[in-house]
Amino acid sequence: MSGTASRKFSQLDVFTDTPLRGNPLAVVHDADGLSDTQMAAFARWTNLSETTFLLKPTEPGADYRVRIFTPTLELPFAGHPTLGSCHAWLAAGGQPGQAGEVVQQCTKGLVRIRRDGTRLAFAAPPCERREVAPALLAAVLDAIGLAADELVASQWLDNGPQWLALQLRSAERLLALRPDNAKLKSLAWVGLVAPQPAGADTQFEVRAFIAPDGIEEDPVTGSLNASLAGWLMERGEAPAQYVAAQGSAMGRAGRIHVHQDGDSLWIGGDVADCIEGQIRL
Repeated sequence: MSGTASRKFSQLDVFTDTPLRGNPLAVVHDADGLSDTQMAAFARWTNLSETTFLLKPTEPGADYRVRIFTPTLELPFAGHPTLGSCHAWLAAGGQPGQAGEVVQQCTKGLVRIRRDGTRLAFAAPPCERREVAPALLAAVLDAIGLAADELVASQWLDNGPQWLALQLRSAERLLALRPDNAKLKSLAWVGLVAPQPAGADTQFEVRAFIAPDGIEEDPVTGSLNASLAGWLMERGEAPAQYVAAQGSAMGRAGRIHVHQDGDSLWIGGDVADCIEGQIRL
């Protein structure tokens, strides 16, 4: 790396109001001037599912620009980095151009974010869908340890990240899964959803296996929940408003608040502050 400078740094926990119970996110403020190599290297160093970099916007109407890195690649969009980055930008004194709504620029385009009580919620970007090749589906089921008759439906979902989505019959079975990550590593990011039993405080349980990125399971995943919500609602499998749980199998307590409002699907969650300081990059 060529010279270093001190920059504001935040580490947050997203989709929870209690630190250490959601999905952590590292945020580097005032990142203009950092190279792609520096950003990628820092994201590898944090080894979190995502690290983001806040920059000046280049698109009309955007309040800020964000770049989103996993330890191995850059994503055009991701959910928990969107809510966490917006929270960090506002906490650092960011002032949106229009009251009540923040507009984030990312590689996927402009993403609207609004306050939903104490939470933030983003308008999910469009999701492309396609069928899953039978051979790949069979390999994924084998890696996860599922029989074909345990599956309700499968679909490729792509709203920036690409997810091979699987709908199961019960949250109990979903939580019991122990995938073979060595097998999954060469296959796909896999997102799973199943209904909760009657009386539960959430309607769905979600898990995200991301072995191809070197991380076995993502604690709470906004992009996946956005894709799953549209897929479930379109098929009559979910109401227009619900709360999903994610991270239970990892000892987390993520809560994703989903609300269909006209043509917009809003994905909301709390953000908890954990670390504030300076980094040298």
